[in-house]
Amino acid sequence: MKIFIAELIGTFTLVLLGCGSAVLAGGEVGQLGISFAFGLAIVAMAYGIGPISGCHVNPAVSFGAFVAGRLSPGGMLQYWAAQFTGALLGAGVLYLIATGKVGYDLAVNGLGQNGWGAGYLGEYNLASALVFEIVATFLFLVVILGSTQKSAPGAFAGLAIGFTLVLIHIVGIQVTGVSVNPARSFGPAIIVGGTAVSQLWLFIVAPLIGAGLAGLFFRQKLLETE
Repeated sequence: MKIFIAELIGTFTLVLLGCGSAVLAGGEVGQLGISFAFGLAIVAMAYGIGPISGCHVNPAVSFGAFVAGRLSPGGMLQYWAAQFTGALLGAGVLYLIATGKVGYDLAVNGLGQNGWGAGYLGEYNLASALVFEIVATFLFLVVILGSTQKSAPGAFAGLAIGFTLVLIHIVGIQVTGVSVNPARSFGPAIIVGGTAVSQLWLFIVAPLIGAGLAGLFFRQKLLETE
């Protein structure tokens, strides 16, 4: 139960503050500010809930840990349940806050949902979105699994992971809005509906592929210290 609560709170925080930075303050802080909001949310939760759950707050991270042999199938499903629930709650609270502004329109302003194609940010195509999400998630998991292995300086893992997410957002916001996290995509998409839901599959499949590949590298001891 402690793990479930911790992961729910952590994912709730990531969606509320990360997506919230785009929806509530995007015009003021810009792409760089949004990038730091996502990364700093991870840093904060890494130290807040990390001692309890490891602060996965991302189904792809839990899947990568499972593939690497660090998490049981049952444990992974518990993490997933908490993460998807927390993401939906975070998106719901963000929606409640956003509707308090005169002129806010869910169909126009959205909730920081991910996407690609005509009318979405940089208008990159499906292939670009798929490649970016797979590669970015792979690199993200390399940092996560590498910085949390036994020989790594654990006290700095949260900073390494958080700032890696900042970097990924700086590069990729215009491509997909950056997911690398199926739960982060799920919460806003379910409430926004429409195209966000029809494109949600990519933000589930691609991060799991990238995370699985990174997990295999660690399972095969290619990036593990002996």
